[in-house]
Amino acid sequence: MKISKKRYLQGFGIVIVVLGAVRTFFPSVAGDIAQENTVADQEVNDSIGIDSISNSRVDLTENVSTHGIYLRDGEKPHRIYSVPHFGKTFPDMNDVQLQAATKWGVQPVKNRDEAEHRKAELVYVGSNPYFYVDRLRSSIPYLVPKAAVLLQDIGRIYFDSLQVKGIPLHKIIVTSVMRSKDDVSRLRSHNGNATQNSCHLYGTTFDVCYNRYKTVERPDEPRRKVQNDTLKWILSEVLDDIRKDNRCYVKYEVHQGCFHITVK
Repeated sequence: MKISKKRYLQGFGIVIVVLGAVRTFFPSVAGDIAQENTVADQEVNDSIGIDSISNSRVDLTENVSTHGIYLRDGEKPHRIYSVPHFGKTFPDMNDVQLQAATKWGVQPVKNRDEAEHRKAELVYVGSNPYFYVDRLRSSIPYLVPKAAVLLQDIGRIYFDSLQVKGIPLHKIIVTSVMRSKDDVSRLRSHNGNATQNSCHLYGTTFDVCYNRYKTVERPDEPRRKVQNDTLKWILSEVLDDIRKDNRCYVKYEVHQGCFHITVK
């Protein structure tokens, strides 16, 4: 049954309110999610070069022994495949993403004050149980509702993927969200490569880093160490599936260490 856009966004708003209330009155809930038994694990060798694999998807968990509270007794963890080549799997350049940004986005705002007065068009984006917003130095925490739903879904599906693969929970980290005109001017003053007509101006675009993750854990319990490459491979699977569902564009940014994502 097809759900109207209005009802979908109303439902998303209710989810955000509930998550906020849970975090306010039960601050330990994020830690409780990560409670797990001590497990034995043989991590994938850090020297595997995924970008050099181009002909076929590779099973990265063939020799990994894992059992945690996320799996039923006797259930085997799902395999980790990653993608054959990050650059080729996520090739969507700025000009392509900009078309979607201008279609679905808002008129650029001058600064954060103006964004806060555009609540009818923009949604505040803050850390929640599914993702962590890093300290924002060149952007402001707002997105159009369509992009906010996409970000929430990426975080939720990533959690699901970690669970079925028997990997301890980690949150994705959002490093850049909406940029105001003032943000772009400051960036261009010390970075000549910064584009003046950035997709981030329209509230449709966000960056998720692939070399850092926020652990979800209880400080009084030991947890198995997980390599960032393993978490990156799983995140790439999630983004590949969502991109193939025609929900977003994704660019693999080598120098910035992030996936640059625009809703479509």
